[in-house]
Amino acid sequence: GPNGSGKTTTLRLLAGLISPDAGTMTLFGQPYTKNDRTRLYRVGSLIETPAFYPYMTGRDNLIVIAATGAPTPRSRVEEVLDIVELRGAAGRRAGKYSMGMRQRLGLAATLLGDPQVLVLDEPANGLDPQGIRWLRDFLRSIAAEGRTVLVSSHVLAEVAQTVDDVVVIHRGRMVRQGTMSELTTGG
Repeated sequence: GPNGSGKTTTLRLLAGLISPDAGTMTLFGQPYTKNDRTRLYRVGSLIETPAFYPYMTGRDNLIVIAATGAPTPRSRVEEVLDIVELRGAAGRRAGKYSMGMRQRLGLAATLLGDPQVLVLDEPANGLDPQGIRWLRDFLRSIAAEGRTVLVSSHVLAEVAQTVDDVVVIHRGRMVRQGTMSELTTGG
């Protein structure tokens, strides 16, 4: 959907960051209830720009984040650093990271609890072409593991290269849903 269509609000609802004003939401086959941490631990989310303590290393930022969410073994920090290809920079202060490195660190944070579902809001924003290619490969590999990846974007040409199914939102309402070929051919 276009800017202002309700994409980020929808993702914030799915991530448990806000509560709906009306209606119901189902998460893992059961009605969502506010503060349902057990089910929310199965969701990793990166909504808007990732924020980190700039004076701490990338690794230490992940250690702090891991301590606040789902129970996470310390070894998982090193695993997710490897997954997002940041182990070599993990000892550097996060404030010195490039935009692409901060985005990777944010993705590492979403993976800490080994979630079944990833909810990512405009994850390609600010990335250079190499970073976008890396992101596409990353998203495909996560989906190939059997995880669900929900990505918001207003750039249909970009999501067309990565996604299986599309939902178009306009003014807070779903207006179309289907595969990329169904949406682009009018099927």
